[in-house]
Order: sequence, then structure tokens, then C-alpha cells
Amino acid sequence: MFSTSHIEISKSALQNNYNFLRQLIGKDVVLSSVVKGNAYGHGIENFVPLAEECGIRHFSVFSADEAFEVEKLKAENTQIMIMGMIGDEELEWAIRTAIEVYIFDLERLQAGLSIAQKIQIPIKIHLEMETGMNRLGIPKKEIPKVFELLEKYPNCYILEGICTHYAGAESIANYVRVKTQIINYKKIVKRFKRKKAPSFFPKKYHTACSAAAIAYPQTQMDMVRIGILQYGFFPTQETLIQYLKDNKTLQDPLKRILSWKSRVMTIKEVEAGEFIGYGTSFLASQKMKIAIVPVGYAHGYSRSLSNMGRVLIRGERMAVVGVVNMNLMIIDLEKNPNVEIGDEVILIGRQGDQEISVASFGEMSNQLNYELLTRLPMNIPRKVVE
Repeated sequence: MFSTSHIEISKSALQNNYNFLRQLIGKDVVLSSVVKGNAYGHGIENFVPLAEECGIRHFSVFSADEAFEVEKLKAENTQIMIMGMIGDEELEWAIRTAIEVYIFDLERLQAGLSIAQKIQIPIKIHLEMETGMNRLGIPKKEIPKVFELLEKYPNCYILEGICTHYAGAESIANYVRVKTQIINYKKIVKRFKRKKAPSFFPKKYHTACSAAAIAYPQTQMDMVRIGILQYGFFPTQETLIQYLKDNKTLQDPLKRILSWKSRVMTIKEVEAGEFIGYGTSFLASQKMKIAIVPVGYAHGYSRSLSNMGRVLIRGERMAVVGVVNMNLMIIDLEKNPNVEIGDEVILIGRQGDQEISVASFGEMSNQLNYELLTRLPMNIPRKVVE
């Protein structure tokens, strides 16, 4: 495969997660699969067709380049929605390709409507409204100008949605702020409904990401934008605990779909009193047998895991010793000195009864699940397994 490690994506685990999500939101709510950040590190190229096999027909991306990648992969009846960056020079392509576009400022709205008028194809828009996140979103003071523009270009747009994004739905500490946002969103929707013209009525009202879909079920509305849940992770430990409590269960309903694997490159012995690897961070207190694994920080295995990381070999949890290098790491074989060159090494995933979870991996390297996953380099080969 011409690679030092590879990533496996489990189809059965993904189907399990979509089954759970469908039970959570019901059969009539659209489930938009969020695949920004190279499908949260899982790989757009493999993930999009796999998600479609599991029934997904709507994908959300951050930018036009991600939309371009999904467009090349998707089935004919699958829809794409750009939630973030798209330049004016890319808008015409999006309109001609029937890609849905978030509108979060007047400049983009004007540009999109003008291009749509010029090429005589309506632009599919989702109006993202500012409700308290203070990031992207049309402020309420600019709503009259939005109405003016929509009335000026009556046949140049299809109002696919009115949406917003919640600031911290994954933590109870943000409860008041999120509830205020929900109220603000409802007030904005009422302003659109007062216009009474059909073109001002969106096809979908949508506000819920993964965290909001769990913590605030009333926000699910017509569509949910699900990222981290589909990949097998609750947004935070807090949202997992809330779900378990609300449903009176101790069982996490999700399955991790990603495993990261390598192999033992070589094995050697080190005498007591010798330092291992760069510098003097690890001193062998006794004669040791070590394995070299050809994965380092250039491959996404954080240098902060030096002398802290764990891998699985032959069903045993084994320690990373010494400094994680650019292209390799060193493993203490004390727990099983019979390890051989070529043995499978699990960096993330399960082997026998043991597991190296993304959560434990992330805690050791001081990274969020989201950060760790999306930092997995795109050039690590991904393959789908059952």
C-alpha cells in the first residue's frame, strides 16, 4: 500500500450510528451529514459514498473546495450545502450545480442574487441569522435590507432554509445563552412569516448541530446538521451523561467508525543505563526490548505523547518511550517480549479486549476529539471495512 500506516472506516459501525440518529430525530427530519474537515479526518473520498449507502442524501461542508470534492463523489439526487466560505468567483459554479449556500451577510446576498439574475438560474440560499453566537449571521438590524433585496430579485432565489448556530449547546454552563438564542430565532422566523409571500417561507427551519439535537430536542425542526455523532462520538462527556440519564441506560449507543493501524518496523534490545531516542527523556533502568513503529508527528501522532502514549500490540497495552520523532515512535515490549517484526500495532481502535479510544488518545495529547481527528493527515490511506 506504500504507506507506514492506514485508517479503516467501519460500515457496520456507521450504519449503527445512523440507526441511532434516525430514532433520535424521527423519520421526517432531514439528516444532513457534516463532512467538513475531510469528514472529520475520516476521509471525504471514502466517507461520502459510504454514507450514501447508509441512506444519507444531504451533506454539509464548510467551503467551496469541500463542496467540489463531494460533488464529484455524490449520487445524482444527493444535495450539498456550503455553510462557510465561498468566493464570488465560485458562486456561479454553485448556482449552476444547484448547491445550497449559506447567506450570512448582505454582501454575499447581493452577489448571489446578481449572479442568479445574470445567468437566469435561481440561487439556493439558507439565511443564517445572528441570534447570539456573534460569529457568522445576519444581524436583526439588517433584516429589512434582506427583505428589500429579496423583493428586488423575486425570481432569482429559492429560500431553502432559515437557520442559526448555537453557542455552546454541548455544555449546561451555556444553558441561558442557548435558550436566549432559541427565543431570538423564533422572533426572526415570525418576521419572515409576517411577509406572507410564499417566497419568504423557507423549505426548512434548521438550527441543531449534534450537541443541540441531544441537549435541546425542540431544536431539531426540519433538518439537523450532524457531525461528530455520526462518527461515533458524543460532542462532550457532558452530553453523553445527559443522554444516558434521560434514557435511563448505561450503554453508549454509538460505535466508533475509525481505526488507525501500523506495524512493527524493527525490534532491538537496549542495555540498562542507556538513554532511548533523542535527548535524555527516557533512561532504561533495566535491560529492555523495544519495537520501532513507523509513525510519528508528521503522521498526526502528537509529539506531546512522548513517554505518555499507548498502543496495542498482540492484545496488550504498551507504552511509548522516548521522544516521538517526525516519522517513528519507540515502544516498550516489557508486557510481551515475543512481539515480532510485522506485528499489527493499533494506534486508535480495538484489538482483542483492549481499546485505544480517541478520547483517551486526545486527553493524553491535550486535544479535543474534533481536533485530533481532523489533524490526521489526508495522505494516510483510508479504506472501508465491514
